[in-house]
Amino acid sequence: MGTMISFQRPDGQSVQAYLAEPAGDAGGAPGVVVLQEWWGLNEQIRGVAERLAAAGYRALVPDLYRGQSTLEAEEAHHLMSGLDFGQAASQDIRGAVQHLKMGSPRVGVTGFCMGGALTVLAAVMVPEADATVVWYGMPPLEFVDAARIKAPMMAHWGTQDEFFGPAGVDALELRLHEAKVAYCGHRYLAHHAFANETAQGPGRIPATQYDAAWAQVAWDRTLRFFGRVLG
Repeated sequence: MGTMISFQRPDGQSVQAYLAEPAGDAGGAPGVVVLQEWWGLNEQIRGVAERLAAAGYRALVPDLYRGQSTLEAEEAHHLMSGLDFGQAASQDIRGAVQHLKMGSPRVGVTGFCMGGALTVLAAVMVPEADATVVWYGMPPLEFVDAARIKAPMMAHWGTQDEFFGPAGVDALELRLHEAKVAYCGHRYLAHHAFANETAQGPGRIPATQYDAAWAQVAWDRTLRFFGRVLG
């Protein structure tokens, strides 16, 4: 099981985070910063960190909401709306990458939904990141200065996603292609949050739906990609 730690942002502020590490000696293991969905630092996203730790990575989940999380969509939207995305990427996420780099030679960033949008911003704003994997989320295109993206990127999109649909994905991918980013995008016949095992049953948002089969394919691709790029 992981533990809560704190790390320093570039501006010196302290941020709490959940750290999951591989069993045994994690010295020299590659790192991955994991970015939450709009729900906050909850059990599901800690489980993602544990999954990466089991695969041999030091996984760090910064607490972007400073201790708050929710099960209610309305409150999640409120929490997300109060988040300064530029600050989160340039300070919280960059600080998390820098923290992992103290013990890991190479560090990637991955995130889901809101965290996917932040992962795209991190690709632009965090020069220390060695790779990014985006899961069904993107910021408005005017914030994506693709010329600044130097690390390879993979992304997973649902063709039935009502929040981040194919037209928006097309526009983002065109921008990445024109900037010659080392980008590989995958599309799945799936809804938003198809890799979130809690997006099913009572309480889920109607527009989200877990798909175990596609989630497994996307995870296999992600781990092969991180294995190749992060080592």
